[in-house]
Amino acid sequence: MIDPRILREDPDRVRASQERRGASSDVVDRALSADSARRAAIADFEAKRAEQKQMGKKVAQAKGDEKQQLLAEVKDLAAAVKAAEAAQGVAEEEWKKALKAIPNLADDAPAGGEDDFVLIEKVGKPRDFEAEGFEPRDHVELGKLLGAIDLERGAKVSGSRFYFLTGVGAELEFALINLAMEQAREAGFTQVIAPALVRPEAMEGTGFLDQVDDGVYKIEDDDLYLVGTSEVPMAAYHSDEILDPDTLPRRYAAFSSCFRKEAGSAGKDTKGIIRVHQFEKVEMFVYTTVEESYAEHQRLLEWEKAFLDKLELAYQVIDVAAGDLGPSALRKFDCEAWIPTQGKYRELTSASNCTTFQARRLDIRARTENGTTPVATLNGTLTAITRAIVAVLETHQQADGSVRVPKALQKWLGREVLEPIQK
Repeated sequence: MIDPRILREDPDRVRASQERRGASSDVVDRALSADSARRAAIADFEAKRAEQKQMGKKVAQAKGDEKQQLLAEVKDLAAAVKAAEAAQGVAEEEWKKALKAIPNLADDAPAGGEDDFVLIEKVGKPRDFEAEGFEPRDHVELGKLLGAIDLERGAKVSGSRFYFLTGVGAELEFALINLAMEQAREAGFTQVIAPALVRPEAMEGTGFLDQVDDGVYKIEDDDLYLVGTSEVPMAAYHSDEILDPDTLPRRYAAFSSCFRKEAGSAGKDTKGIIRVHQFEKVEMFVYTTVEESYAEHQRLLEWEKAFLDKLELAYQVIDVAAGDLGPSALRKFDCEAWIPTQGKYRELTSASNCTTFQARRLDIRARTENGTTPVATLNGTLTAITRAIVAVLETHQQADGSVRVPKALQKWLGREVLEPIQK
């Protein structure tokens, strides 16, 4: 959630952020109203409690009929105090609910929706297959030729948007994971295998229930959620903790399976493994100070770019518009790789600065000279496996259906070329 002081002291800043997101500012007015009601309820309860204490002193000194009369008044007052306490509790919950309805302040993100991103840079040049004299195959056809992707059996066993990675497809996944983890280790990240099931508190704390409540899988009987990214368990990793500032930044590279219903994506990317229900990912997650978070955000982006450079891909970097941000993010940079058969750039990685939004919800603080203060959290995709496979296969394919292996992956795959399987 946002800092309540900003809401109280500078509500117009919050309204401006809502406008940048293309969202209603009504949430600001509701939160301010809820805050006023909460303060009034607190004052009423405290006044009645003070009156109750004073009455208790009078009762202790009274005698006879006066005491009996005061005892009757005390009984009525006790009921009023109990009711005021209950009203305060309701007002507190309404305030928390109203505050949580406000997304992070997108002060620096471009205004607008999905198509209003700002292009930061383009890296590399897409291959000119026409000049090379052949029509590129898409990743589905290449996957069949290489014996790497089995969509038919994936659908047979699990349904649409599921798949098997087989042979060199499975090897390619492990190679990408190993390359990502090697880079993360060399950059000083602690490697983590994160759980794919989390409690509702973790989902709510990261803002994912606000964003995709209809897009996540829930295990009803156990009140657990399957995560769509290891950002969720990693954000909750230090929940309810006070961190030593000398240990910041804390950088983690977390591997997990990810699950998404892809609600609202009917008809989109139904062919292949661009948009699927299950995939693996290595996610960078960082805890640091707010002051340092902006520089750390740039560092995450540079690590993502370095990984895409190792895969020898052509890509562009965009500054995502406010209306396309999740509720937790203050700002987000995407790296989009060129997909030859689609003739466009597609998102491969994202890096987001969430400042204290998640930490306030999850109660993660750092000790300072002036007490404790919420930390900042950031996340960045190092590699999302299925999309990376799509980009690698299509970008590095050759006329005979083989695929050249990027040099950085060769030591993990043990070969320079992926050859079509013999029928």
